[in-house]
Amino acid sequence: MTLTITVHRGTQQIGGSCIEIAAENGERLILDAGRPLDAPRGAAGLLPATLDLSRAAHVIISHPHMDHWGLVGELPANWPIWSGAFSERLMRLTAALFGDAFPAEIHTWNNRAPVLDIGGFRVTPFLTDHSAADAYMLLIERDGIRVLYTGDFRAHGRKAALVEAFLAHGPKEIDVLLMEGTNLKSSKPVVRESALEERFVELARAVSGRIFVEWSAQNLDRTVTLYRAARRSGRRLVVDLYTADVLLQAPDGSGLPRPDRHLFSSLLVMVTPGLARRYKAMGREDHLARVLATGRATSRAQTAQHDAIVMTRASLLRDFERGDVLRIGADDAFVHSSWSGYLNEDDPRSPWVKAGAAGARRELIHTSGHAGPADLARFADKTAPRFLVPVHGVEWDAPGIALPPVMRLGDGQPWRIPTKPSSHYPTQAEGFDEG
Repeated sequence: MTLTITVHRGTQQIGGSCIEIAAENGERLILDAGRPLDAPRGAAGLLPATLDLSRAAHVIISHPHMDHWGLVGELPANWPIWSGAFSERLMRLTAALFGDAFPAEIHTWNNRAPVLDIGGFRVTPFLTDHSAADAYMLLIERDGIRVLYTGDFRAHGRKAALVEAFLAHGPKEIDVLLMEGTNLKSSKPVVRESALEERFVELARAVSGRIFVEWSAQNLDRTVTLYRAARRSGRRLVVDLYTADVLLQAPDGSGLPRPDRHLFSSLLVMVTPGLARRYKAMGREDHLARVLATGRATSRAQTAQHDAIVMTRASLLRDFERGDVLRIGADDAFVHSSWSGYLNEDDPRSPWVKAGAAGARRELIHTSGHAGPADLARFADKTAPRFLVPVHGVEWDAPGIALPPVMRLGDGQPWRIPTKPSSHYPTQAEGFDEG
């Protein structure tokens, strides 16, 4: 007996991930149901055409980035969906904020998950290092076959030790490694998050005014980096209502800065008119009340008076400038702390352009949320699978690194995992490309 793998989407692109593992009796696991990164806002009917919606399946979401879960609202209502508990809260929060459909119930595990029985498959989630919180690698076992799905991962963030522990003590005798390859042949910065902290501290000490920073609210590694930099430089970190909501959703004992904990006195929450209206429209007056009750709420006018590190993005900047309350000036600095592809250097409304026009110092301080080529090669070598099935990348045809035997699939192409040969690795005749 064996298993059949179908990568419905992801063999030729980054994002929009959707992978199926099927047993011979027809039971199926779907790993991720991601929204393509290039899909227009509001577009529907985006599930891969090869994904059979007429048959039962169980779904597992690896982490709460929309390119891995954004299409769960299009799945059949009777398909059970599983994710990490913190991931479920973040996905539900994001869906509510954008008005997207989201399942009424999701089954969850905590970050110290035991082995799970999901749809007849033995599933072990391994918390890993990624720019998204609560990201997991997934070991799937059935019929004597072991499949390891990396999801998205890296080995240079604040949870890098989890990847090292996995390589040292994790499962062996992997039959198939489904590995992401976002950064193959990429020039994206791959430096440790701790190195970014040092750069932010240096900047905060060099600039007399405020530091405006554009970063993702769900990149909690970056939030921790900025909070630590603020404390070390004698400043405060000011986040928006949404980021405060993300932090308040975190499990107890996470160590994340939270506005409702006295320990994190350098954290403030700016209550802006636009987000306050949005939370009221969502029926989330409870969040507004909770933030106000912490005593950490601040206003635009108050923020303008001290040298804080201030969360910024285009929509927030419009709120800052309303009534000429809070504007970026020549004594300030602006930092883009996200993927450079999101940096809009031509739009006069963008924070980057406005900061430049104001004479503010501008910096790019970021590191990738994905493993660099060297770490991808090391991970594949250490796990030593019989087959490596490439996903979530565009340079797999000529990856530029040494890899175990590669089984290159096309989107929607079913592949029946060969039974184990007498030696650990298959032969060329069994149908793989050693590229």
